[in-house]
Amino acid sequence: MTSQRYTWTHRLDEVDLEELSRLYLLAPLGNKPPEALATVYRNSRYLCFVHAGDVLVGAGRALADGVDCAYIADVAVHPEHQGRGLGSDIIRNLVDLADGHKKIILYAAPGVEDFYRGLGFLHMNTAMAIWADPRRAVAVGLLRPAE
Repeated sequence: MTSQRYTWTHRLDEVDLEELSRLYLLAPLGNKPPEALATVYRNSRYLCFVHAGDVLVGAGRALADGVDCAYIADVAVHPEHQGRGLGSDIIRNLVDLADGHKKIILYAAPGVEDFYRGLGFLHMNTAMAIWADPRRAVAVGLLRPAE
């Protein structure tokens, strides 16, 4: 666990969506407007938010059906709090919340697979995806081009 004192919450109504949007930019997870984040977090079964004092420094969510499959998405950690174990703690928290599902899935940016292996995740051989912008996903190494 992280050594710094953090406050954890699992409630969206306790989070400033503008601040969450800024965290996504800093983490960096891209430009996601507050309205979009409100939708994806409301539609996620498990939520995790971490504050250091009054500042939102971590967030994550998981979609889940309650029995078969949970998908961990969008784990964001403020750059000033990266390298302290906070991202690992958020993943562990979401995995604990999704306990009992037959499978817990996530996709990782290329190059961070070892981080997730250290948290118990194994490489999937059969994962497939359809993306809204497949060219960009291929360009950054998230998808392999069709053969």
